[in-house]
Amino acid sequence: MGVTGPPGPVMDRDEVDRALARLGAEHEAIETSLLALQDHAGRRLLEGAELTGVTKERWATAEASITLLWTYFDAYTDALRGARDIRSRRRWSSREDLAELTELLRGESVTVAGSAAGTAATANAPTLHGVGRLSHSFSLTTLVDRMNELYASSLDMVVTADAVWSALPARIDLLAAELQRTRRLAHSVGVRPGEHPAGDDLEHITHTLTSLREQVVSDPLAFWVPAQGSSAPGGGRPDTTVYDREARALEDVRREIDAVLTVRQDAEQRLVKLRDVLSRADRTLAEARTARGEVLAKIAATEVPVVGGPPTALQEQLATAAEYRRRAQWHLLSPLLESLEQKAEDELLRARESLSAVTQPLAVRAELRGRLDAYKAKVARHGLAEDPFLIERYDAARRMLWSAPCDLRVAEQAVLRYQQAAAELLTAPRVPEQGGFEDRRGEQ
Repeated sequence: MGVTGPPGPVMDRDEVDRALARLGAEHEAIETSLLALQDHAGRRLLEGAELTGVTKERWATAEASITLLWTYFDAYTDALRGARDIRSRRRWSSREDLAELTELLRGESVTVAGSAAGTAATANAPTLHGVGRLSHSFSLTTLVDRMNELYASSLDMVVTADAVWSALPARIDLLAAELQRTRRLAHSVGVRPGEHPAGDDLEHITHTLTSLREQVVSDPLAFWVPAQGSSAPGGGRPDTTVYDREARALEDVRREIDAVLTVRQDAEQRLVKLRDVLSRADRTLAEARTARGEVLAKIAATEVPVVGGPPTALQEQLATAAEYRRRAQWHLLSPLLESLEQKAEDELLRARESLSAVTQPLAVRAELRGRLDAYKAKVARHGLAEDPFLIERYDAARRMLWSAPCDLRVAEQAVLRYQQAAAELLTAPRVPEQGGFEDRRGEQ
């Protein structure tokens, strides 16, 4: 190669030797990286896969970049070999040798054929300057920079695709295996598509996972989330949004199937309990109807709510549940039992509330009776049980409370009058008179 004049000062022998050592180390590192990229499992998978979408586009770019990388590396190798040959001509290089080495090591001494320009443009990589030129020249430093850029972009694409392929398909396959086990279990208890919502869900999950796996295998880069602010090759994580959603859906179906299996195991016990709850509700309503008649006979001037009859719809649904059990239609029995259990508890609560509402007047009368007797006992403890005025008021209240029908409003007023009279008597000052006491209460 002729010398056209070195760029800048001519390097001395020490500078040349240091530059050759540095370039040799860079050459070895680049060669190691390129061979590792060539043997990378992700690259081999990309070469053999039927790619689609963004992965297909980026792999075309990466392939062209890798081809250009080797072209640049070969040119870099030839230039380094030429420089080493010049340096090895003689132990003490002449001025002419040093000038030629300076041109090789610092100048744009590396020529790459023009066909590589088209390749670089196709690869969407750093392109060679000029269009239609037969050749392009670089310095060794520029060439190393270009190789580093092409290597980083190619490695990023390969590592990213490999990361998605390493993560998602295996997880999808495991979930699909679990899906098949769940489908078999679902069929064993009658949960099938078109007959039960969980069966329809299983079909949807199956179709989604099948489609997801096909998309991941053919276009892995569509399932990659780059890390914010990261420039390292493969910075980011696989996008598992669809997978996670279907995994949650399958877990929901599994729980529903477990519920159906539980129904199969304890259906008879739950049916017996249901019959018992409904029977208690019926007995409570019957008691409320009887109590209402008693209240109407014993209590006057009060509103007594009407007591409804037992709901026939629940009995019909209970008979349907028993039929489902007899026919082993567990998928139909499961939701029906859950609904019936809640309705039966609600019915028992309604019956109890009805009984409480009906018997409320009797409870009020019992409370008034207890209050009257409590004040009578209090008066007796203070030695006033024989007071004619209190006896009169007590007898009046007692007649009202123990008569039928009892007017609660009038009886309550009579009890209050007795309480007031007793309170006044107990708090009034008393003076002894002929061995007794004279009451100082006012006329009532």
